[in-house]
This record gives sequence, C-alpha cells and structure tokens, in this order.
Amino acid sequence: MDAADLAQLNDGELEELLTSNIHPPARDPEAWAAIIHPDNVARSRAIMMTVHDRTASVLRRRKTERDEFRTQCFARGEAGKREWFETQAESEALRRRTANFHQRVQRALSELVKAQRSANRAQNQGRALEQRETLRKLAVAVQHHQAVHAREGGIADQSDYELWQLLDRLTVPVGAAQEPTSLRTMLDIYWTDVESITDTELRRTQAERVMRSAPAGQSATFSGVPRARHVHNDKGLAS
Repeated sequence: MDAADLAQLNDGELEELLTSNIHPPARDPEAWAAIIHPDNVARSRAIMMTVHDRTASVLRRRKTERDEFRTQCFARGEAGKREWFETQAESEALRRRTANFHQRVQRALSELVKAQRSANRAQNQGRALEQRETLRKLAVAVQHHQAVHAREGGIADQSDYELWQLLDRLTVPVGAAQEPTSLRTMLDIYWTDVESITDTELRRTQAERVMRSAPAGQSATFSGVPRARHVHNDKGLAS
C-alpha cells in the first residue's frame, strides 16, 4: 500500500490499518510509510487521537463501574465479597489489555505528532525557499531597471528612485544568526555571479552608484559633473 492507496480509505478502514500498526515489532513498514506520508499524516494523527481518547474514556468508565460494583458487593456481606474477588482476576486482565493497547496508541500518536511536525517544517522550508527565489528575481529585475537607466542616460523620476531604494531598505535574514541583509548586498554577494568588468562596465557601475545616491526627486543627469573650465582667454581662469 502506498500513500495514494491509503488516501482512498474511509475513516473506519484507516482506523483499522492504524490500530494494526501501532506496535513497531508487528508493523508493516510500507503501510506505516504511507501512514506518515506528508499527504496522510495529519488525517492519520486525527484518527489516532480519536482512538486514544476513546480508549482513555473506556478505562475511566470501567474503573468507575468497577468501583461501584465493589461498593455494592461489600455492602452484601461475605457473599458479595466472594463475588467481588471471583471477578477480580478477569476484570484485572481486561484492564491490563486495554491499558497496554492505550499505551501503544499513545506511543504511536507521539510518532505521528513528530512526523507531522517534520512534514510541516519541510513544507515551510520549501515555501520559504520559493519566496526567497521570487524575491531574488524581483531584486534582479529592479537592479536591471536601474542599470538600463544608467546605461541609456535616461532621466529618472521620483518613482524610479523609490523603486531602486527598495534594494537598500528591504532585507532578508542570512546565516546562523539570521542577520538582516539588504537586497543590494544579497545581489552583490550571493545572488549574482562575480565576473571581471570592462572599463565601460566600470563607468556604468559608477553611474549607477551616482544615481543610487542622488536625493529622491533629483535627476542624476548632471550629478558629479565637474564645472567647466575656461581656457585660452585673457582672464587666466584656466589656472
């Protein structure tokens, strides 16, 4: 039986399969693998919890009934006491069998709880990786948008600066200490390949840095451009 087959069982059939596999030495490895499969473990745990609660209720009810029976027997004198002791062995054997079953259910339930936690962690980690990859693609797109502006010499407006600044403002946790690291740093260190750059690319990078540091709303077209020097005149301004 695989995980897909188990998913087709109704609750009664699944409960029967669970109770026949609660004891590890008598467990069917394939059936148990299907039981703790991420697609089935939550349902398996819920049904096992029902079994656990039911057997606990049975133990409590039988104890109450037995205590009441003892009171009634002892109230009838010696004849009642003999009846009590004559039924004691059978009652105790039944109690032990039920208690042993209950303990096995409890241990199996603990295994299911751990399996579900592991499945949840794996699912969350997978989702986190997907979200991180989506964020990486977004950061690369924003960086490319900024690079195109720098390369083509376009005039950036307020919305462009606000978009680019997100690379410095948004962070992701990195490392064992989960240190917040900006998207721009992630792009520089983790998310892009490091390659040697040409003089043209170096100038483009410098232009991007100027555009990035320009105040919001200020065009970088003339940022960092030196003042013109007047030469070949009679006022000596070139010196």
